[in-house]
Amino acid sequence: QVQLVESGGGLVQPGGSLRLSCAASGFTFSSYNIDWYRQAPGKERELVASISRTGAGRNYADSVKGRFTISRDNAKSTVYLQMNSLKPEDTAVYYCKAVGALANYWGQGTQVTVSS
Repeated sequence: QVQLVESGGGLVQPGGSLRLSCAASGFTFSSYNIDWYRQAPGKERELVASISRTGAGRNYADSVKGRFTISRDNAKSTVYLQMNSLKPEDTAVYYCKAVGALANYWGQGTQVTVSS
């Protein structure tokens, strides 16, 4: 059974940090690029960061560049999103997505709230 399980969300003050994890199972993790998306209330889901199968290629949305870092550990079938200098506008549900040649898989999301 394919699963992507996000964790690490929560409530944090502006300027704080969180590290999200996305643990995969049920498919060959190293064969998939991984994306992190987020969706704020009333807004469309947006792509935040992407990482290639080996981790050599990484891309970020302009809104998070310099603050967020995506990484992966293929031995643990896990991808991470380190989020620093968080802002209230980063508040959203964060989702990971595995992107493959024949199939894509989504996690259930984890809530991140940035508020004082």
